[in-house]
Amino acid sequence: MQLWNKLFAGRKAIIGMIHVPALPGTPLGSLKINDIIGKALAEADIYARHGLDALLLENMHDLPYMKQNVGPEITAVLTSVACALKREFPLPMGIQILAACNREALAVALAADLQFIRAEGFVFGQVADEGYIDSCAGPLLRYRRSIGAEHIAILTDIKKKHSAHVITSDISLGETAATAEFFLSDGLVITGSATGKAVNPSDLNEARNQAGLPLIIGSGITAENLPDYWSLADGFIVGSYLKEKGLWSNPLSEQRISRLLEAAGTLRFANKPDEPEVS
Repeated sequence: MQLWNKLFAGRKAIIGMIHVPALPGTPLGSLKINDIIGKALAEADIYARHGLDALLLENMHDLPYMKQNVGPEITAVLTSVACALKREFPLPMGIQILAACNREALAVALAADLQFIRAEGFVFGQVADEGYIDSCAGPLLRYRRSIGAEHIAILTDIKKKHSAHVITSDISLGETAATAEFFLSDGLVITGSATGKAVNPSDLNEARNQAGLPLIIGSGITAENLPDYWSLADGFIVGSYLKEKGLWSNPLSEQRISRLLEAAGTLRFANKPDEPEVS
């Protein structure tokens, strides 16, 4: 809770996704590094002009994903992208490296002075698109300490999208949330079943009842449903809705960004006594 509150001081954060173009060596990779950086900068500029609270980088175009291991070229290029963004934009910023490449994400965050990472497979195991992903809390937090990165928040997915949870079907989402808190997560990311799919509100309530960590919705937020979720979460990671036609791989839609932030502004004004603004 402490690292999240230090970042946002009680403000419910709207976090915009930057889906970095496919990186060198990946099947869809075709751009030069300077062009990749340029596209990321252009998206960050749009977000910053519209007043989003934070940015989250992700290599979602690197299909198909490597499981808990990417080559040094991926880490190096993402570090270059992240450093370029931090030089230009003083927003809180984080990174996720697919799939479940959490050590690499921490290394990039430290090198580029990012404030948080989004981590998969923190507690328990799961079967994802990429195969079996084992839990990583113990090694990851020891790695964070060993490189002097304890100021970087680790926001952890639980019962995450694009995964099967049969092997942990006897463990509820609430129990998973409690375990993540016990294992020193800095915040919980709750998702629907897939990218762009809305979260079940009962999942948020269950997590809130079992753990005292910040709750971040990681999929399915729109301008239309934001009021339904506003009181249930502390932050909102938004990607698909902010793209043209609501498709994550499309360019950003400034009209959609404006609609979402107008909805957030209305909700902030209505709840102003309980939610201080930060300058």
